[in-house]
Amino acid sequence: MSDPSAVIDDLRQEGAQLDQLVAELSAEQWALDTPAPTWTVAHQIAHLAWTDHASVLAVTDRAAFDREVEKALTSPGDFVDNGAEEWAKKPPARLLADWRAGREALADALRAAPDGARFPWYGPPMSTASMATARLMETWAHGLDVADALGVPRIAPTARLRHIARLGVRTRDFAFGVHGMAPPFDEFRVELVGPAGELWTYGPEDPKHAVGRVTGPALDFCLLVTQRAHRTDLALHAEGDDADQWLDIAQAFAGPPGKGRAPTGDGRAPTEGDTQ
Repeated sequence: MSDPSAVIDDLRQEGAQLDQLVAELSAEQWALDTPAPTWTVAHQIAHLAWTDHASVLAVTDRAAFDREVEKALTSPGDFVDNGAEEWAKKPPARLLADWRAGREALADALRAAPDGARFPWYGPPMSTASMATARLMETWAHGLDVADALGVPRIAPTARLRHIARLGVRTRDFAFGVHGMAPPFDEFRVELVGPAGELWTYGPEDPKHAVGRVTGPALDFCLLVTQRAHRTDLALHAEGDDADQWLDIAQAFAGPPGKGRAPTGDGRAPTEGDTQ
């Protein structure tokens, strides 16, 4: 992606949409449990705020970010939860203000980044577009958790899912790697139906040249790679053993393999418009 402006704009819109959901919450609602074990609504927003803060450091202050990485290395399995726990202790009004300020600071920093810049991260270095895409993916996914906790309809999917779908495809090899498996040498063909009925395609133009194929709704694919729904509840289809295995382990987020969500038992994931 040569010009990151579009994904930065979409990141801001995704944050603003979630902001509308939490702006007027009561103290009791901030304390509601979400589908993530031990995490309340406050933890979800705290995690986003903490990660935005780390992202700003990565983009603007390499030395400060390196110190954050050193802290993470002292508790590699817990530093994400620790960050959410620390920020969630703030009063809701302060947490909300800090999250808003961090979102704006990150968008400004990404827009000011020079062409071709790459930033350090807890995993491989990231480009401006990759950083914005990762933040959009997390904002969308944690926003689903917040909606579930509040028992409100999830917001209808938008074309912003395109960024998450692309990230999910690009992280295929990473997903195999964190499970200790060698990724397939060749690409899969991925064909997804977007929110407006348009077709989003990735991989070899000729499906005959692909070692596997994945098809289905873009929303379902995004739910899968963010591990917000179990595969058995999604209308995704895999052709080929490697592609089938990928759908069992796919994750678009950094870190160790996620535990994912248990199946709902009715053969489908909650859809936008359902009351959670």
